[in-house]
Amino acid sequence: MELESKIYVAGHNGMVGSAILRALTAKGYSNFIYKSSKELDLTNQEAVKAFFSEEKPEYVFLAAAKVGGIEANNTYRGQFLYENLMIQNNVIHQSYVHGVKKLLFLASSCIYPKFSQQPIKEDYLLTGVLEPTNEPYAIAKIAGVKLCENYNRQYGCDFISVMPTNLYGPNDNYDLKNSHVLPALLRKFHEAKLNNNKNVEVWGTGSPKREFLYVDDLADASLHLMRTYAGNISVNVGTGVDISIKDLAELIKDIVGFNGDIIWNIDKPDGTPRKLLDVSLVESLGWSHQVDLKDGISKVYSQKFLNK
Repeated sequence: MELESKIYVAGHNGMVGSAILRALTAKGYSNFIYKSSKELDLTNQEAVKAFFSEEKPEYVFLAAAKVGGIEANNTYRGQFLYENLMIQNNVIHQSYVHGVKKLLFLASSCIYPKFSQQPIKEDYLLTGVLEPTNEPYAIAKIAGVKLCENYNRQYGCDFISVMPTNLYGPNDNYDLKNSHVLPALLRKFHEAKLNNNKNVEVWGTGSPKREFLYVDDLADASLHLMRTYAGNISVNVGTGVDISIKDLAELIKDIVGFNGDIIWNIDKPDGTPRKLLDVSLVESLGWSHQVDLKDGISKVYSQKFLNK
């Protein structure tokens, strides 16, 4: 990508899209195209076709998606499958039709099998059953990965996929019904502190282990891969280090300064037992994460809840 290249960031208002915009701007790129979901419905085939025909982007970062945590994924199953399939199909296909030089598709580590060997290598994809609670979302993302791969094979496109681990950072979703575990815990402990509550309830047993990546690190990796990588392997992007939900809750409790107790609701689902990505490929390509988990959470908490 040249600094003057015309770049379309799909999903620029979301956590990932906004981080990619920040990273691009910091590197000196300035020729951006983006539309809010109200301005352009990416599930509408004709609207997306007209947009690409008019704007003719040279590079595309596909960060737009319907996302959420365990409850949202399990509740809006049809919606998650349909909307993500439509967004991906429309943007990827029109990128091919209109001669986009390169596209980067943001997938998700939830597309790997529920009981995958750890750490998870890129070639473990489609080797086992998925986690039932987010199966529709995962199937949509797998379809997006395979669409990129096979447009490369059939049409000679340069479309790559990135497989980020669990993300957190600026512009995250803090809705307790639709958010992921880390922002939900931040909000729960913060509100419990403000209300002088004696305890905070957390779903599950606390035993599952998760890996968390600060979203600006993902954006940096995305730019690095856009400039340096071409291929059909969907590249894992993460820290290579995980933490139990129990230890995460204790860490967030400490950062927030909540002095009460944690109550574990074992009637609620745990989800996948462990999900740690093997990041040896992306590291061999010259990238590694920079933001430590404690530092990242502290930064997010300060910005979001303390307005610092």
